[in-house]
Amino acid sequence: MSVGQFVGGLLHGADYNYEQWLDLPEQLDKDLVYMREAEINVLAVGVFSWSMLESDEGIYNFEWLDQCFDRLHKNGQKIILATPSGSKPAWLSEKYPEVCQMAADGIRQPHGGRHNHCRSSVKYREACVRINTRLAERYGTHPALILWHVSNEYNGIPCFCPQCLAAFRDWLKKRYETLDSLNAAWYTAFWSHRFTSWEQIFPADPSIHGLMLDWQRFTSDRTIDFFLAESEPLRRITPDIPVTTNFQMPDVGLDYHKFAGYVDIISWDNYPKWHCAPDDGPEAIKTGFFHDMCRSYLGKPFLMMESGPGANSWQGISKKKKKGMHLLSSIQAVAHGSDSVQYFQWRQSRGGQEKFHDAVISHLGTDDTRIFREVAETGSVIKKLSAVAGTDTKVQAAVVYDFQNGWALGNAQLQRNTGKNYQKECIAQYGAFWKAGIPCDVIGPEYADFERYRLIVFPMLYMLSEKTAEKIRAFISHGGVAVATYLTGIVNESDLCYIGGTPGNLTDVFGLAVEETKTIAYYEAPEFVMNGNNWKATHYADRIRLCGAKALGVFTSSFEELPAVTACEYGKGTAYYICTRTRQAFIDWFYRELCKKHSVDSCVLREIPAGVSVRERGGVMFIMNFNCRETTVSLGENVYRDMLTEESISGTILLPPYGIIILAKKREPGEK
Repeated sequence: MSVGQFVGGLLHGADYNYEQWLDLPEQLDKDLVYMREAEINVLAVGVFSWSMLESDEGIYNFEWLDQCFDRLHKNGQKIILATPSGSKPAWLSEKYPEVCQMAADGIRQPHGGRHNHCRSSVKYREACVRINTRLAERYGTHPALILWHVSNEYNGIPCFCPQCLAAFRDWLKKRYETLDSLNAAWYTAFWSHRFTSWEQIFPADPSIHGLMLDWQRFTSDRTIDFFLAESEPLRRITPDIPVTTNFQMPDVGLDYHKFAGYVDIISWDNYPKWHCAPDDGPEAIKTGFFHDMCRSYLGKPFLMMESGPGANSWQGISKKKKKGMHLLSSIQAVAHGSDSVQYFQWRQSRGGQEKFHDAVISHLGTDDTRIFREVAETGSVIKKLSAVAGTDTKVQAAVVYDFQNGWALGNAQLQRNTGKNYQKECIAQYGAFWKAGIPCDVIGPEYADFERYRLIVFPMLYMLSEKTAEKIRAFISHGGVAVATYLTGIVNESDLCYIGGTPGNLTDVFGLAVEETKTIAYYEAPEFVMNGNNWKATHYADRIRLCGAKALGVFTSSFEELPAVTACEYGKGTAYYICTRTRQAFIDWFYRELCKKHSVDSCVLREIPAGVSVRERGGVMFIMNFNCRETTVSLGENVYRDMLTEESISGTILLPPYGIIILAKKREPGEK
C-alpha cells in the first residue's frame, strides 16, 4: 500500500497547525501561496488539536478543520489527518483524574505536557474512540484525505495506577499460567524474592531482572493495545484509508518490530545532529541505520513523517544546516526507502515549548529566507524523482537489532557495565556495509525471515531465545553466513543464564564454547593478529574453547594467545564468531573481505571515498557526499543520465561539500 499514488510520486509536506493561526487569517492566506512555491503536496493536520475540536465533553467544533480541509484541497494538497490522543484537553483531566498516569510512588501526575495519559484508563479509551469516530465519519470520504496518523510519537513511559497493575498481572497470568512457572522464570529463589500471590508483584524492583524485563514488555504491549483500541473506528468506518503512527528512534521503550505488524505504513520522525562533530560521516551512518530499520520493519518503503527544516530546540546543541545539507539529508531518506520528505513544522509557533524549533516559515513570515529556499529546492528535486516512489531495494545482508535484548542488556549487571553500548555497536557493524555501498537491512530476530538473506550479523545478542537459536541454526544449515560477537547467547528469553556454555543452544553451530568474558580496562590495549595485520581490542574479550571451529585471528602473547575470530562450517553455511569488541577499522575490513568471500553483492562502484554514501533504489543510484569538502567519485566505464539535469555523466565527478548526484543508467541502443 503506497500513498504516493495520490500525488503521482513522492510526498513533500509538513505538520500544519492551522488552528494556531485562526486569529491571523492573513497568514493562512499566505500559507497557500507559499505551499505552491515550495512544491508542498501533503500536510499533516490535527496533531494535538483535541482542545480545539472538543472544548468540553460532547461539545465539538469542526468548522475550523472543515475550512482547513477545503482550503488545502482546493490548493492542490492532500491531507494526513491525525487523531488527537497524544495530548489530552484539561477538561478531561479535571473531570476524570484517572486518565492521568500514576508514578511508582502512587502519586497521580498533574495535567500538562503530553503523552502522560494512562493507557489502561477506560475513560480515556472511551474519549479517544468518541473523537476518532467523529473524525472518521466527518472526513473519511473527503477527497483530500489519504492517510490516518494515529496519535503522535507513542512512548514506553509506564503507569503504575491500579488499572495498569491489574492489567500487568493479567498479562503475567497469560504468559506463565502459574506462579510456580513465573517464579522459575524469574529465579525468585535468589534474595528470597519468591511470590506466593499475584497481588504481591509490583514492577519496581530492579534486582529481579525477569520482572523488569516483563514490565517493559507489558508496557510496550499495552501501548500497542491502546493504539489498536483508538484505531478501531478508523479501520471500521474508513477501511480504504491506511493507518500509520509515527515511530521514533529505537530507545523509547517500545518494541517497534512487534508494533510494525499493526500499521499499514511505517512512518518515523528523523532528527539527526548534523555538524555537532568535525565529521558528519558517523551521524550519516547512524541516520542510515534508522532509515533502513524503518524500511525493514515491513520490508517496503516508509514515510519520513517529520524532519527538521533547520535547527531543533530540544537536543542540547543543534546546529543550523550548512549549505547543501538540507537537500542531502532529505535525499538520504529517499535513497534508503522513504516515500516522503516531511517537516515539523510548516509555520513556526509563536509560543510554547517548541517556539524556537525552526520551521519552513519562520517568525519573519516570508518566503525569501534561506530555509524556505532550501525547502523549495528540495521540493523541486523530489518532484523529479516520482519514478522511485513505491520501489524497494534488493538486499542480501542484515544486521539484527532486538529491542528486548537491549532492555535485558541494560538491566544486566556485568563485570563491565560502563560502555555496554548495544545500539552503538549494532550501528558500527552496519557502518561497514554503509561504507562499502552494500544495502543492509536492520531486522528483529523474532519477526524477520532469515532465509531472505545471504549474510546476517548478530551483534551482542545477549538474550537469545530458543526460537531464535533454532532460526539461526536453520539459516546456517541451509547455506547462510552468520556472524555473532562477544556477549551473544548468554541468557534465554526469561533472562536466565544458559548452562553448558554459550552461545546458548548454538555451541555446536559456532564450534566453540565461551568459558568466560574478560573485561578490558581503558588503559589496556590488547591486540590480535589476523591476515598478517594487527588489530586493537577493547572493552570485552571472550575466552573460548574450540569445539570444531578454527581460529582465523589470535590474540598476541600479551593476551594469552587466545582465539579472537573464528569460523565453523555447519551444514551448507558458515558461522563466524568475533570474540572481542574491536575498533571500526577491523569491522570495515572484516566485512569487506567476508562479502567478497561469500559473494554478497556490493555497490556498482568499485571505490567509494570515505564519507560518501552510495545507494540504489528502483534502478536509480544516489551518490551523497557527507564530507565538508569536495570529493571525487569515479563512475567507472558506465554512462549514466543525471536525473536532475538530464545530462549524460561518466568517468570522474566532483561532488561539492554536502553535494548529491542522482543517476539512472543510460541504456545503450537496443538494450532493454
